[in-house]
Amino acid sequence: MEYIIIGLAILAVIILISGIKFIPQAQVYVIERFGTYRNSLNAGPHYIIPFFDKIAKKISIKEQVADFKPQPVITKDNVTMQIDTVVFFQVTEAKLYAYGVERPLAAIENLTATTLRNIIGDLELDSTLTSRDVINTKITAILDEATDRWGIKVNRVELKNILPPREIQDAMERQMKAERERREKILQAEGEKKSQILVAEGEKESKILRAEAEKQAMVLHADGVRQQKILEAQGEAESIEMVQKALAESIKKLNEANASESVLAIKSLEAFAKAADGKATKIIIPSEIQGLAGLATSVKELMSGS
Repeated sequence: MEYIIIGLAILAVIILISGIKFIPQAQVYVIERFGTYRNSLNAGPHYIIPFFDKIAKKISIKEQVADFKPQPVITKDNVTMQIDTVVFFQVTEAKLYAYGVERPLAAIENLTATTLRNIIGDLELDSTLTSRDVINTKITAILDEATDRWGIKVNRVELKNILPPREIQDAMERQMKAERERREKILQAEGEKKSQILVAEGEKESKILRAEAEKQAMVLHADGVRQQKILEAQGEAESIEMVQKALAESIKKLNEANASESVLAIKSLEAFAKAADGKATKIIIPSEIQGLAGLATSVKELMSGS
């Protein structure tokens, strides 16, 4: 009898100990009592009543990633393409997640596909390919609102791949190739244009420099000619001055010697002879010299008659 009591006591202790639960971090346990929801237990030690309470579901509250297979969608301009999506979500309410919807991942996948078809159906092909951020934002907002009653928070949705038909891809590749060739031609044309501009500017600067050099050479030549003429004029002026001084000196000496009129006349004739040797076309002869010339002629005739 004592062994039976000891065995029952040990069994009771084991049953009591079995009610102690240690819930890991980032998990929530949904507890049911007699088949109905009782409460949700977060991370840490907890105690449940054996045989009365049971763990109905263990739910992770970490952010989860669901990679869904490609879905066929049709654009506004009737192009069928394949788009696969990646959904990042997190459970925020364990009770709603456990009892709100059957197979939550399948529900999110189907909701994502229908939402994606609705959004892509309003866009053309080019807009679909260039508006990933807009599409991601719209899908995220719609899914987050729809899954809120399931205790799920959709953080973001990403379009992983957009696969248009093969012929569309070939056309896009040809278009991209043509665009690259066009840009290459534009770059070459711009390079040639800049090169021609640089050459023209170089020729312009060269011509300007040559013109400046010629101008400076002409200025230097003109200065040289002017200086030469100034020197020649100064030389002529000094020569004339010297002649005048010599003439004045001779006249002074004649005056000092009290020369007679005959000597003065002879000096005048000598000066006239020197003047006649020049290149002047007109010579004005003073009247005194004319009379003296006539006298000389008369003397010459008398001498020849005798």
